[in-house]
Amino acid sequence: MLWYKAWLETRWRFLIGIAILVLSVVGTVLAYPRVERVLPLMPSVDTSSLVGQRIKAIADLSRTYGGYIWAQWLRQNNVQMLSLFAALLGTGGLLSQAAGGGRLFTLSLPVSRDRLFGVRAATGLTELAILAFVPSLLLPLLSPTVGQTFRIGAALAYGACAFVASTVLFSATSLLSTVFNDIWRPALIVCAIATAIGVYEPFLGEISRYSLFGIMDGETYFRDGGLPWLGLLASAAASAAMLVAASRNLARQDF
Repeated sequence: MLWYKAWLETRWRFLIGIAILVLSVVGTVLAYPRVERVLPLMPSVDTSSLVGQRIKAIADLSRTYGGYIWAQWLRQNNVQMLSLFAALLGTGGLLSQAAGGGRLFTLSLPVSRDRLFGVRAATGLTELAILAFVPSLLLPLLSPTVGQTFRIGAALAYGACAFVASTVLFSATSLLSTVFNDIWRPALIVCAIATAIGVYEPFLGEISRYSLFGIMDGETYFRDGGLPWLGLLASAAASAAMLVAASRNLARQDF
């Protein structure tokens, strides 16, 4: 019953998220032949500015299919949308339920608050894992339609990086949801922090691959062929710590 209740609370966020992510990855793959034809016609880009340098870098990466997928999908669309839906899946919970029937009914169930929070968090993390892995696993299936290939192993590696890093945003929102009694403030705060990270990340240079989004997009795997183990472990530890703090904070609430 608790699992079903958690699913009912988050189902539309999850279903909308998986639909948008799947449509986005399909569109990105199917657009590659057009990009491939246009790239040789592009004029030289002025690299004196940061914007020009980024445009040139994306254009250079897009000359190969693997570079195109990483630059256009994994580094941009996937990171942005997965961050948003990680925050949306993490928000909500007991405090945001109506002060009447919903919250009173939940509290009357013969289960501890730790279990209530644990089931809610596990449901959200399961949904987040599906959002992270399914679009990546579509890449090996869709790539032959444009005459290209994408390894399943690479898809799994990118999916793992995206999932582990995005749990940090999910857990931060879950923690804030035990502080604020509405669903919007926790998500907005986390999205604002994520936006700030995204704005300042280009100024970090090579260090950016070790930032939260650098881990999420699998840059280390793309450039060196190895997973960012320290970053993944740090992300998992930070996420676990915030979930424990959220559980403890909820247990102390006076309803």
